[in-house]
Amino acid sequence: MRSFFKGYKTFAIVFGIISVVIVTLIYNKLNVYKPLEIYQPAMVSPELVDSTVQRQRKYHKIADFSFINQNGKTVTQDDYKDKIYVADFFFTTCQSICPIMTKNMANVQKEILNDNEVMLLSHTVTPEIDTVAQLKRYAKQKGVVDSKWNLVTGDKKEIYELARKSYLAVKSDGDGGPYDMIHTENFMLIDKNRQIRGFYDGTNPDEIERLLADIKILKKEK
Repeated sequence: MRSFFKGYKTFAIVFGIISVVIVTLIYNKLNVYKPLEIYQPAMVSPELVDSTVQRQRKYHKIADFSFINQNGKTVTQDDYKDKIYVADFFFTTCQSICPIMTKNMANVQKEILNDNEVMLLSHTVTPEIDTVAQLKRYAKQKGVVDSKWNLVTGDKKEIYELARKSYLAVKSDGDGGPYDMIHTENFMLIDKNRQIRGFYDGTNPDEIERLLADIKILKKEK
């Protein structure tokens, strides 16, 4: 009798291990949906977050904005209502990371060109140089599709405040004054509720692939 129970116990252990392995394999095979994180200022490195919002743990959203795009049209948060979008900060005369970022954003544009749920938004950090005419020239050079991708200029302080307090995108303090300069490689993924759902190195092709995969995950949310 004792040997019977000993054998049964061994069978139960082996069966349990096999069951766990099978369930794990099925889970991975089916690629079960895992929601993306909703980023709050308190979750992000303090060097990327304005000191006024560093302790915020919930309810963080991208603030209202109003800028002018490459076609001279006013662009606001309403143009991105019920849209998923990718945001970044650049300037047209940049010779270092910006050309790579713009090329990678153009690659994202190709992937979402026929997707009505997804758009792109690039903010110049040198609005005194990047006029509407300059943005238009740049847009034509880089293959920007106007219906998918807005390159925007406007008030420098407003742009810089959005970068630091809303998008949590930069590594330095500043006041948006004449000597203040933002230079960041970050792409931010924003959901339909204006919440940050991911950060990506816009110069890294592997990160762009991760961004595209995350957009697909985000599109599954109701």
